[in-house]
Amino acid sequence: MDVTEPGAGHRPECEKVSRVLSRIGDKWSVLVIMLLRERAQRFNELKRGIGNISQRMLTLTLRNLERDGLVTRTVTPSIPPRVDYALTELGHSLAEPVQALGAWAFRHLDHIDAAQHRYDTRADP
Repeated sequence: MDVTEPGAGHRPECEKVSRVLSRIGDKWSVLVIMLLRERAQRFNELKRGIGNISQRMLTLTLRNLERDGLVTRTVTPSIPPRVDYALTELGHSLAEPVQALGAWAFRHLDHIDAAQHRYDTRADP
């Protein structure tokens, strides 16, 4: 599919791709995927690793990633029940490009900061 074709943006495939990119491109999903790359983690481990995410937002993010087949949720019967989250094979396949994107961002932070400063200090808005 060539998305440069006239009317290509209205194809059902483009709408589906847009939904997927919206999910995997949001900051919370990216952070969860990065934290789960190495090993499964419990909810509170993820929450501590991310830092400023609310419990509700982390719950929603994990549910959406599970729904999309990127994360599994395993409940181990105990008191209290133990719940672990892990990347699926599909989730691991996404972790590589997400990591590459993060590495690109770190390499170019200074360039982006400088560009933003130039833009913000222009006389012509």
